[in-house]
Amino acid sequence: MNPSGTPTQSYRRSVTSVDRTVLAEELMTSMAALRRLVRRRVPTEACGPPLRGAHVELLQVINKQPGIGIASAGRALHLAANSVSTLVNQLIDIGMVERQTAPDDRRAARLWLTDAAKQQLAAFRQVRVDLVANGVAGLFDADRQALTEALPALRALLTGLDVEQAASSSIRQA
Repeated sequence: MNPSGTPTQSYRRSVTSVDRTVLAEELMTSMAALRRLVRRRVPTEACGPPLRGAHVELLQVINKQPGIGIASAGRALHLAANSVSTLVNQLIDIGMVERQTAPDDRRAARLWLTDAAKQQLAAFRQVRVDLVANGVAGLFDADRQALTEALPALRALLTGLDVEQAASSSIRQA
């Protein structure tokens, strides 16, 4: 039980082995479970029109890089450009994204969030952050500290995997 009295044993399986395969499996399982739990507890329609996870992820990319092109958004999301284009069209239809022709290349499009999308994304993010922050607050101090100390390693893992993906993509294209 954690300090708030909630049982935590289903997510508290101890990784005692330094076997990187076991660690990788536990990490992927735990991260996926956290994402699913947050997604179930905070449906997008709580903050506006219902959106699929891929829609939210694309909106987040556009929010971080206003004016991004479809191909660049695809690379950021690890999706094919035609998949991103489909998502963009769906988001345009519901008034969440604006597509403008790039001034330097009339064939390219630049993507911008509408005010409605910015408001929904901010509200959705805040509800999710509050949910996770409340969960973190219910942990023991040592568990909170362990999460804090793990963040740089998780960021390094993401960067390393992204670099590996880019390298393997360029090898396949050669």
